[in-house]
Order: sequence, then C-alpha cells, then structure tokens
Amino acid sequence: MALAYDDRVMTNEPSAQQDTRPNPPDASAGRLQVLATEHWSLLATRSLTYMESFTRASMFLTVLTGAVVALALFAQVDHFHETFVVAAILILSVVVFVGLVTMGRIGALNIENVHWVAGMNRLRHAYLEMYPDLEPYFIAGTHDDMRGVMLTMDLPTEARGGLLSRVTAGLTSLPAMLSIIVGVVAGVLGALVAGFFGAPTLVAIAVAATIPLVMNTVLAFMGTRAFFAYVGRMPARFPSPSKPPATR
Repeated sequence: MALAYDDRVMTNEPSAQQDTRPNPPDASAGRLQVLATEHWSLLATRSLTYMESFTRASMFLTVLTGAVVALALFAQVDHFHETFVVAAILILSVVVFVGLVTMGRIGALNIENVHWVAGMNRLRHAYLEMYPDLEPYFIAGTHDDMRGVMLTMDLPTEARGGLLSRVTAGLTSLPAMLSIIVGVVAGVLGALVAGFFGAPTLVAIAVAATIPLVMNTVLAFMGTRAFFAYVGRMPARFPSPSKPPATR
C-alpha cells in the first residue's frame, strides 16, 4: 500500500479537479456596454427636454385661451367700457409675463438639447473607433462640434441648404411661433394702455404695430446671442474635418 501511495504522489498526471476560475472579462465588450448605457441615458434626458418644451408651450397656450375667454365674458358684462379695459390690461399683462418666461425656458432647453446631441455624437465617434467598418451605416453625426450636431438634427448648413433654408427652419421653430404670439399680445396690451391714457386711435394702432416688431427683434437678438455664446464655449474633443461632410 505504501508503494502504491508513493507511485500516485510521484506521477505527473493532471489532477481530476479542473480550474474553475472565470475567464477575465473582455475589455472591448465592457467599454461597449458602458457607452451604450450612457447613450441611452442621454437619449432619455433629451426626451425629457422635448417633453418639458411641449408642456411649457401648452401651458402658455392654455393661459392665453383662458384669458381670451375671460375677456369675452368681461366684454359682455361691461360692453368695452373702463372696467373691461382695466381687466384686459391686468389679464394680458399676466399672459405676456407667462409667454416671456416660457420662451426663456424653451430657449434654455434648446441649448440643453444641443448639449445632449453633442454627447451622443461623441459616443458614436467612440463606436466608430472600436468598429470602423460600421461607418457606412451611420446617418447621424459622429463629431461633437456644431457641424456634427446640425447633421444629427438634420438642420440646414452651408453645405446642406442656403440662407433661405436656415431662415425658414428658424421661423418654423417653436420659439419663433411663441415669439410672434407673445408679440401680438404685447401689442394689444400696449394699445389698450395707450387708449386708457387717452391716446388717439392712430397712436394706439401705431403702438400695437411697433411693439411686436421691437419685441421680436430684441428676443431674436438675445436668443441668438445666448445660443452662439454657448456654441463658442462648447467643448469639442472630436471636431469635424475641414471639408464639410457629404449628405447622407
């Protein structure tokens, strides 16, 4: 028995028990999982940004509708006399305030939206670094500068549409629509104030026509300035090449 035991110990046969330690995780698979998780997080945050924009616009339109209904009831009771004018000035002042606050918040949300899109473009750039052969299948931008953001959002640029296309895209946006509505309400408010203090009809009409133009010009200047101020300080780790990308 001793010899048999020594022979079994001295042999170089592998042990019956195999190594059950897990294999080390694949580094590329782990990176891909982290990038995909971050991508979904940015996408969800961008969806919340859109939802808040539409909710803010709906709240303003609801306030405006309620104000019109209230003024119609006042007009039936007071027949456009002094009580109606005072009530209209107070109610429309609230509407203009809500509209300006709504536009300010939507402008901030638009800047946040650009930030999230730039982040997703940066993640797509990482995808292409890991799998360069997938480049023909990407239709969104893969660079985190403003050109890449505009490509992802399908906005007209110098290479994709001229000045008229960019102006048209700006006028059809949500801030432009709200700006026109708020400007008209502010013009009516200005005409009521002018008439309340005894201004002639022509003066009230001139005030009603001037206020929307001035307000929209000021709001457009302030919104454009804030947007390009953010674009100027927006970090771009993977800027677009000097040659504009081809239309995809």
